[in-house]
Amino acid sequence: MADDVEVTEPGSTRHGPGRALITVYAILAVAATARSLFELATKFSQAPVPYLLSTFAAVVYCVITVALVKDTPGWRRVAFVGMVVELVGVLVVGTWSLVHPETFQNTVTGKGVHSVWYWYGLDYLFVPLVLPVLGLNFLRRTRPHVAEI
Repeated sequence: MADDVEVTEPGSTRHGPGRALITVYAILAVAATARSLFELATKFSQAPVPYLLSTFAAVVYCVITVALVKDTPGWRRVAFVGMVVELVGVLVVGTWSLVHPETFQNTVTGKGVHSVWYWYGLDYLFVPLVLPVLGLNFLRRTRPHVAEI
């Protein structure tokens, strides 16, 4: 009976692990946004690459947070894509910061400058490296399933 199909509701981000995921992403969104705005406003010319990378990370975290709060099928897809971008970004920027540390230097002082994803999120206790894996797992486990009646 192909006509007797029911779509079951996915796990919601409005309670339990979903709410915790939103909370952590919201904290990262606020922290990364505040950091990047300060850096752009006060010292952009000294190290533009790391500061632009922090700004990009802030935008990614804001988009993921909004997508998780909206919690519709379309917004879940946005959250999924955002988390993939986040994970790839953390891996690329983290590796880049290890292989080419000169890119992450202040042109005035010569000291190292960190971005949100520098050394895989070192300044954020590696949460940027672990969080997208947990988020993608949450979205996979709570995706809607089609069940036969």
